[in-house]
Amino acid sequence: MEKKFTPFVPEKTDLPEFTFKAVFFGAIFAVILGAANTYLGLKAGMTVAATYPAAVMAMVILKPLRGSVLEENIFRTTAAVGEALAAGAIFTIPAFLISGLWNRLHYFTSTMLMLVGGVIGVLFVIFLRRTLVEDTTLPFPESVATAEIVKAGQKGQSGAIYVFSAMGVGALIEFFKNSRGLQIIQSFVNGFISFGKSTISTGKFLTKEFTGGFYISSPAASPAFMGVGYIIGARLSAVVFSGGVFGWLFLVPLLSLINSGFQLPANTNWVEFSEAVWKFQVRPAAVGAMIVGAFYTLYKMRKSLLDGIIRAIGDIKGGAIASTEKSRLEKDLPYAGVVAAILILLIPITIIYYYFTHNFWGALISAIIMTIAGFLFAAVAGYLVGMIGSSNNPISGLTLSTLIIAAILMVLIGIKGDPGVAAVLGVAAVVCASSGVAGDIMQDLKVGHILGGTPWKMEIGVIIGVITASLVLAIPMQWLHQASRGGIGGADLPAPQAGLMAMLAKGIVAGQMAWGLVLAGMLFSVGLILINSPSPMLIAVGMYLPFETTFAIFIGGLIRAVVDAWIKKRNLPDDKKQRAENTGTLLASGFIAGEAITGIILAGLYVAKVKLPNFVETTAWGKALGPWLGLLVFALVAYAMIYYPIKNAKKD
Repeated sequence: MEKKFTPFVPEKTDLPEFTFKAVFFGAIFAVILGAANTYLGLKAGMTVAATYPAAVMAMVILKPLRGSVLEENIFRTTAAVGEALAAGAIFTIPAFLISGLWNRLHYFTSTMLMLVGGVIGVLFVIFLRRTLVEDTTLPFPESVATAEIVKAGQKGQSGAIYVFSAMGVGALIEFFKNSRGLQIIQSFVNGFISFGKSTISTGKFLTKEFTGGFYISSPAASPAFMGVGYIIGARLSAVVFSGGVFGWLFLVPLLSLINSGFQLPANTNWVEFSEAVWKFQVRPAAVGAMIVGAFYTLYKMRKSLLDGIIRAIGDIKGGAIASTEKSRLEKDLPYAGVVAAILILLIPITIIYYYFTHNFWGALISAIIMTIAGFLFAAVAGYLVGMIGSSNNPISGLTLSTLIIAAILMVLIGIKGDPGVAAVLGVAAVVCASSGVAGDIMQDLKVGHILGGTPWKMEIGVIIGVITASLVLAIPMQWLHQASRGGIGGADLPAPQAGLMAMLAKGIVAGQMAWGLVLAGMLFSVGLILINSPSPMLIAVGMYLPFETTFAIFIGGLIRAVVDAWIKKRNLPDDKKQRAENTGTLLASGFIAGEAITGIILAGLYVAKVKLPNFVETTAWGKALGPWLGLLVFALVAYAMIYYPIKNAKKD
């Protein structure tokens, strides 16, 4: 007989829950965590789940205000959605800039795409919540871990000291490392090793002398990137770095050698030349590899995807039953109101699509595609989060599928060029935001289910979090675009997923794509699949990112490997293993948040024309000392992320 589920807080309770302080602070942290993940996603091509740090922030902020565990639940649910919305936004909205449709971020359009996508994602999930959170076959790994952190926090074990200490250290390092700050730390050093002249023959066709060499770089002295590597672990960080090795240490030297056969200036800067080869020749190949990698990821999940779609249809049929449930623990927002809200939101989004296409049928088809794909992929995202956690939610693959369908339909109805590209990216932006938010809040609703939260109150909290974050996130995105070398899509903010969306939309709708390079990348990804390589998608992302970025992520993975090896050697019990893992995750999250928030603030100061002295670029002592201080960053981060998890694991 199956054991009856008992929530942490019983159904009958007089604990306060949906209060002003819980929602207010939750909305503020939705913006903070969303902005931090916007920075991270644009720089590293990935985001990290905000559920853990949001849970700790809730305990720290509300405990002195005598907040209950249910108020902490509302705070966490409202705050964590900012990260999910940011993930949806940075995968698609920067594509308008990268594709050349915009020369600066359009605040109103960007905000509406995020707002509609995010809110619709919440509304879709309301139909799915009960079936998914009560399904005992779905493990919800990250939800269970978060609930345990919250329960431990009620006994005074919040782990807040690790998050806030790491945030302070990460912020301080970024202030002295960022080129827009008071720079005395050099993030990385690079150079070029020439392998001289080589005579290369293609038999009777050509024999010629070529020259070239290897671009080399240190890892970036970035606590945030090392934090990402620590969170995803040694295995996945090595997979990402393998893409960097293949792209930068194989393809760049090979293509540099071939390109040297052209008439290059005698004083060619080979470091700059290597970077140009990567940007204009390796990255299109990486895009091709990402396309195949994304669809292969969906193919591997085909059974789960199909189950998710079947569940979505079943939940709609059984919706009336759930909507009449009287228990506090089972009550969602009224379904009739949810359907009405979805229909109302279709009006502004259809107007935006008409603004893009100047074609009524194009706008209508875009809205229909967005609605159908949005609901199906919200269901799929929610189901996958239940299986593998939100950190592994493949929203870029789901969005890519929508983008291709929308692009083909635009071509079929005769909408080509920039209007068609804009409409396709608009559909992708809403679906991506919807899928990201749906997966994240399903995870948070499961945490609330375990803790005894009231569903409809959590759902309102999430909607408030989405609206608040939507109104703000376009601002730090624009600041970063203005303050970074090359803007979004450049070396400082490569935004790989947005680059993929932009190139694919332009390739299908506008006919602008380096198809030879893209096709080569696609075939490379097929080769990876044939040898059963781990995650061709992650390898392709590694090819697309700067080498110093993937190298730093790999260093973070190695740090995690040291901790894992120590734990394994001592055969620790599960509770001590979990304690060490939670400590490391909280430290890594703090490093990420501290660096990201400081980077955004410095970008805002730069846009406001507040310029701080850059000692690395302008002084001899800064140039000499900068790399050594960068080396010190690695030692400091490694010490913190090894010593404190092990110290906590030793405690009885």
